[in-house]
Amino acid sequence: MAETIVMKFGGSSVADAQRIKAAAARIADRRKAGDRVVAVLSARGDTTDELLQMAAEVSESPDPREMDMLLSTGERISCALAAMAIRDLGYDAISLTGSQAGIVTDTSHTRARILDVRADRITEALDAGQVVLVAGFQGVSTEKDVTTLGRGGSDTTAVAVAAALGASVCEIYTDVAGVFSADPRIVPDAKKLGTVSFEEMLEMASSGAKVLQLRSVEYARTHGVRIHCRSSFDPGDGTIVVNEEENVEHPLITAVTHSTEEARVTLSGVPDTPGVAGAVFGALADAGVNVDMIIQNEPTEDDKAADMSFTVATEDLRDARAALDGLMEAQGIQSIAWDEQMGKVSVVGAGMRSNPGVAATVFRTLGEQGINIEMISTSPIKISCVVSADRVADAVRALHAAFDLGDDEDGAQTPHGAAR
Repeated sequence: MAETIVMKFGGSSVADAQRIKAAAARIADRRKAGDRVVAVLSARGDTTDELLQMAAEVSESPDPREMDMLLSTGERISCALAAMAIRDLGYDAISLTGSQAGIVTDTSHTRARILDVRADRITEALDAGQVVLVAGFQGVSTEKDVTTLGRGGSDTTAVAVAAALGASVCEIYTDVAGVFSADPRIVPDAKKLGTVSFEEMLEMASSGAKVLQLRSVEYARTHGVRIHCRSSFDPGDGTIVVNEEENVEHPLITAVTHSTEEARVTLSGVPDTPGVAGAVFGALADAGVNVDMIIQNEPTEDDKAADMSFTVATEDLRDARAALDGLMEAQGIQSIAWDEQMGKVSVVGAGMRSNPGVAATVFRTLGEQGINIEMISTSPIKISCVVSADRVADAVRALHAAFDLGDDEDGAQTPHGAAR
């Protein structure tokens, strides 16, 4: 019986005509082998950034609904072009928008979440022998408006479609050869990982690894979708993301990840009264701002006021400012400071659960490099440190070496891009 597979191609994989033809050939090869194929495509290259620039040229504050109408066009272009190329190779193909593919979302414009995939039309096309091209990153809301899923949302589209179809695998094709132990642009001897558990991949995605979008990994784990992250340009196997019980390798540390897109917010003179923290983080949540690390010191004896610091993604800083500016007077907060020159470095590994001393090694290594740790957060399989953005690369290299994560083979497995 033919298997159903989902193949997702990122923006760099369809950036120009030649790459679209190459992706089409790869899709056609799977159809030729007898598989039922659905391909989810991102917008070409810098298309999304160009659309954002167009919006900025006509409006200082574009309406979110209209932004979704605009941004959803990029993926539709990719799908239509790929369908044409596949037809030229002798295979029937049809392109579908997110709404035509049955992807139903909530009503949150520019950051919608998938509620359901009603894949009847996809199934009908597959039954008719067609290759189905689905526009990633988008859907239709319960109020029948076009919505988009946020940066990297095509990964989530692909996983959701794979779950709805009961696909045997969801292959994510990017400009990297898989998931690496660190960004090879920073650590030349970083090694490609054969398998990674969902739990580890979730921690890596949340702490800076951009090979897979966080929500796509969450969705895959919840719905039992097997992910194979591989290169669009090389035929070899990549990294398979599997359930914890399937991952027989449990190294102490699997990878060192990083982000230079962190901003620290510090609230000074926060009244030591019940409800203030709830008001602060409630306002941020209402604005769609995700908060990462949080630190609050003890209030002073004199005025019973405390200082509170937390980190947010740099791209959320404007929304965070707007949400918090209105709270200062209402909650009696004395001042708010912003620092956009922060970064984060994390060590991730399922093996650290049963091995003491990982934290000591992290802190000692950073101390020996003269890298000051501003904030710390931990989970059972991750330790993250906020450091100055200009020391992030030094921290990654030092920690990668300290835990001996380098490739044992001669020469690093250098991909076309970087598994950040």
